[in-house]
Amino acid sequence: MKRLYKSLITVIIITLICLGCRERLQPRPRGYFRIDLPEKEYTSFNSECSFSFEYPAYGVLTDSDEPDAEPCWFNIEFEKYRAKIHISYKAIEGNLPSLLEDTYTLTYNHTIKADAIRETPFVNDEDDVYGLLYDLRGNTATAVQFYLTDSINHFLRGSLYFFASPNEDSLSPVISYFREDIIHLIETTRWKETGKNDLR
Repeated sequence: MKRLYKSLITVIIITLICLGCRERLQPRPRGYFRIDLPEKEYTSFNSECSFSFEYPAYGVLTDSDEPDAEPCWFNIEFEKYRAKIHISYKAIEGNLPSLLEDTYTLTYNHTIKADAIRETPFVNDEDDVYGLLYDLRGNTATAVQFYLTDSINHFLRGSLYFFASPNEDSLSPVISYFREDIIHLIETTRWKETGKNDLR
């Protein structure tokens, strides 16, 4: 009887040890694929357009896919990341207020999906380049937009788009990466007084 009692105690202790060491199952948080991004490198955009800037060397210039595209409207495409920065230029002909209003409307049309829109002003007095950078938070079709102007002759606008369903969580690293490129583009923009507005 004593032997049976001892064996029973041993079995209970072993069972308790086994149950105590058991790993508790918990659902894993949702993960996303790792995205490898290239080293930063820039090249000059110089054409017959009335502006120049530096853009990412890993981007490819393509014609604008907008149905009402005008001269000096084009895309900087990043095929590997299914992304593009759409660039459009307009000469100011007494229409600066309407250009600013259009930009405001195009940006704030995304408030349906945007959690917030942050505006960051840009001022370069030396080169007469002024503008706003818009950061759109949330699952919006575009995460970054901007405009630049000298308030007299030139108005340049840009938007970052992805060819994918908007998902801020999964796209966040890529958005931050291309946002840096947009800031570099803004900081290197210079106006030219050529009077020509042909992209190629």
